[in-house]
Amino acid sequence: MELSVLNIKGEDTGKKVSMSEEIFGIEPNTHAIYLDVKLYLANQRQGTHKSKERAEINHSTRKIKKQKGTGGARAGSIKSPVFVGGGRIFGPRPRDYGFKINKKVKALARKSALSAKAKADSISVLEAFSFDAPKTKSYLNVLNSLALVNTKTLLILPTIDSNLYLSSRNIPKAKVTTVDAVNTYDLMYADRLLISESALSILETQLNK
Repeated sequence: MELSVLNIKGEDTGKKVSMSEEIFGIEPNTHAIYLDVKLYLANQRQGTHKSKERAEINHSTRKIKKQKGTGGARAGSIKSPVFVGGGRIFGPRPRDYGFKINKKVKALARKSALSAKAKADSISVLEAFSFDAPKTKSYLNVLNSLALVNTKTLLILPTIDSNLYLSSRNIPKAKVTTVDAVNTYDLMYADRLLISESALSILETQLNK
């Protein structure tokens, strides 16, 4: 599988890069993708939810009515969950929603996501570029040239480029990440992957370990 390398004006540079069949040409494993995306979303949760249980409610402990003779049910405390303002039964407690999946499953999920995008012809390889200063307009011009302004894009760089990252941060459907930080959720969320030519070889090396 070969792709043409484009410049930031959307023009073909005449160079071609070969894409590894082991990463961009496998049959996507949808269950591995599901597990990795589920793990990513679970790790985004703070898990700081908490409600007060009966023992934690700050109310009087006196018996609110006599035991017998009222014609109603017995009631010993206003903190009972059956009353308004009482404790909550089995309410949420702070917890960690994360879980473990194997490294090989994570790698398979990323390979599957990349293969799915390659199959859908949703990958472009860009010549290395940078900006002298962070400007949203500069990155918008690049997306305009590639006809991707209203498309969800993910630009994958070999290392973090502050100017590029800051230039893209204000654009709702654009995201810039690095090879080390790329994850299955971002790969699947984007409609178009823009991979820097220099990042491609690093990405293949990492996923072939």
